[in-house]
Amino acid sequence: MEIPFHRPYIGKDEEKEVIDSLRKGWLTMGKKTVEFERKFGNYIGAKNAIAVSSCTAALHLALRCIGLKEGDEVLVPAVTFVATAEVVGYFGARPVLVDVERNTHLIDINDLEKKITERTKAIIPVHYSGQPADMDEIIEIAKSYNLYVIEDAAHALPSWYKGRKVGTIGDLTAFSFYATKTLATGEGGMVTTENNEWAERIRVLRLHGISKDAWKRYTKEGSWEYDVLENGYKYNMTDINAALGLAQLRKVEWMWKERERVASMYNEAFREYEELIPYRVKSDRISSWHLYPLKLNLESLKINRNQFIEELKRRGIGTSVHFIPLYRFSYYKNIGHGAVDFPKSEWVFERVVSLPIFPGMRKEEVEYIIENIIDIVEKNRR
Repeated sequence: MEIPFHRPYIGKDEEKEVIDSLRKGWLTMGKKTVEFERKFGNYIGAKNAIAVSSCTAALHLALRCIGLKEGDEVLVPAVTFVATAEVVGYFGARPVLVDVERNTHLIDINDLEKKITERTKAIIPVHYSGQPADMDEIIEIAKSYNLYVIEDAAHALPSWYKGRKVGTIGDLTAFSFYATKTLATGEGGMVTTENNEWAERIRVLRLHGISKDAWKRYTKEGSWEYDVLENGYKYNMTDINAALGLAQLRKVEWMWKERERVASMYNEAFREYEELIPYRVKSDRISSWHLYPLKLNLESLKINRNQFIEELKRRGIGTSVHFIPLYRFSYYKNIGHGAVDFPKSEWVFERVVSLPIFPGMRKEEVEYIIENIIDIVEKNRR
């Protein structure tokens, strides 16, 4: 049996929406994008939702709104995708890496407060795998030091923190609709915020800094005349992407339940094995289960994580690692980050392997993965 790490769930609804866009002849940002923004905002419960070309763009625009400048610092978890820290460098500011919790891989609150300096401007917590970070504590710290909170919710649709949907908690929230995400438009992202002024600015900045509703200039309601209000970017979403988003949004909770089903099967199967450390979600939050990060108890095994992955690969099971910690990359080493400062992140990295988890996984596929993991464990016990 061959099981990929991810398989997108695309059906006739997505085909119908995309074909509708093609037949209407509107391929770039238009009415479908506006409709997707409105419906996404309503679903999240956010006052403003602005569609952009990627989560990276969403984070960049969020930092632009808070006035990040050269010399400032932004706190980000050491275990995240590079985009979370990369956008900080766009401003000549410095990403300051923070260790993560061993159990959840979420930003470590104790290390977070230690890293705050007079130059700190913002915190970007990452809702790792879809599990919300400790937002009450983060917001309390942010208020104490007059910092902004920009949530990296690339994994967190839909996720709930103490009964509230992610996307309504911090100052701004960035979502991803990349091909592997819980709602996939191929490429794409969204910014949510309760701040109307920021929302309006993002709408302008995402399309070259051109005055509001610039996309309408090719419609009968628009005009060829426009103004450029400030130096912007080419970060708009297209109607093709939004068409996929509209179809996916209609079944986002079903797709989440599918992921939850797979995670429950993994948890149930692995909890009795001391060699395996199932991923746990804290009791006051609900995860989207974008990832299922299984950890290995290396002290009980004769093989390491890399060998474990290779054995799964030989058996036709695709996996990944989320993530290579940022301090392991040459660029971040060169700006003063070393592994010695992040013992928990290093412990996680040496042990973690992300298993396939996606809507539409057949029961027999999940069972095949479970059976093979247990077989590998039993053959490699110390």
